[in-house]
Amino acid sequence: MAREDRPLRRGWTTGTCAAAAAKAAFAALVSGEFPDPVAVTLPRGERPSFALAMTRRDASAATAGVSKDAGDDPDVTHGALVLATVRAGAPGAGVTFRAGEGVGTVTRPGLPVPPGEPAINPVPRRMIAAGIAEVAAAAGCAADAEVEIAIPGGEAMAARTLNGRLGIVGGLSILGTTGIVVPYSCAAWIHTIHRGVDVARAAGLTHIAGATGAGSEAAVQRLYGLAEIALIDMGDFVGGMLKYLRTHPVPRVTIAGGVAKMTKLAQGLTDLHSKRGVVDQAQLASFTRAAGGSEKLCQRIMTANTAAEAFALAQVEKIALGDEVARAAQRTAARLVKGRGIAVEIALFDRDQTLVGRAPFQSA
Repeated sequence: MAREDRPLRRGWTTGTCAAAAAKAAFAALVSGEFPDPVAVTLPRGERPSFALAMTRRDASAATAGVSKDAGDDPDVTHGALVLATVRAGAPGAGVTFRAGEGVGTVTRPGLPVPPGEPAINPVPRRMIAAGIAEVAAAAGCAADAEVEIAIPGGEAMAARTLNGRLGIVGGLSILGTTGIVVPYSCAAWIHTIHRGVDVARAAGLTHIAGATGAGSEAAVQRLYGLAEIALIDMGDFVGGMLKYLRTHPVPRVTIAGGVAKMTKLAQGLTDLHSKRGVVDQAQLASFTRAAGGSEKLCQRIMTANTAAEAFALAQVEKIALGDEVARAAQRTAARLVKGRGIAVEIALFDRDQTLVGRAPFQSA
């Protein structure tokens, strides 16, 4: 467990691990020797080295493996073995890619690689190709290679991600833009949000819904009968989703969440994690007052233990607190997509997935 009195330790993306493994395997293919440790150059110029967790070579192929270290980030692939098997490629073909065990295949348009291709993103592909080119230049041979990336157990790990919804079947994606995992940056989650928007746009959808959790997602799906690819699991990152929509717009966007998360959005927060801010009971009381609540009710809400309790108190007195919070949340969201032709709706749901507040679609 990470200690709170020291900086959190950074880790390495699956793309970096794949690049290191592929470089080592290609070196063994052309020289008979696996470099261990093996150094790779990251997109920003850093050059870390990696110990090999396994090696294997036969007459036609070489395989190397690197164990992924995600540092102090709660990454689903932490500790996974990333394998690269390299074979000689056709002359002049350059580097080609295959999905091995536990690495997915893209089946829907809108992702960074086209349907039918292994789910190995462009930056990891460039890193792998650069490592192979470096070895080829030193050995005086052509950098033509077929690279198969595998992550044993990756299909089971992928079940804990949204790859299936994005149209990535059979396993994980090989990700990374900087090569480095920053602890608790939740870069993989943000990446998934972006790809979800891309897939929805590529499918021609005009309405998507970003939800803070499984309950609100199920509720908003029922509300509109939305297709699965219209659902964006934004979690706490409503700001991350909306900022991406600024440059990748969809005509109508519903933001759905529970009463506490949507109250935070109404307060002006766009990262809804508990570490970034808490529900302001005084602000909730102010929303209650604006909705026509009595001063006695406002005082009771000021001392409520939770947002859920505050909403329950307002409901008893038939005060539409949810609608007032939704309108304020809509104002926060609208600021992030102003002038982009996006109509934003806010929908609040209680723990029973009942709609308790709504601000209808309004263009920013």
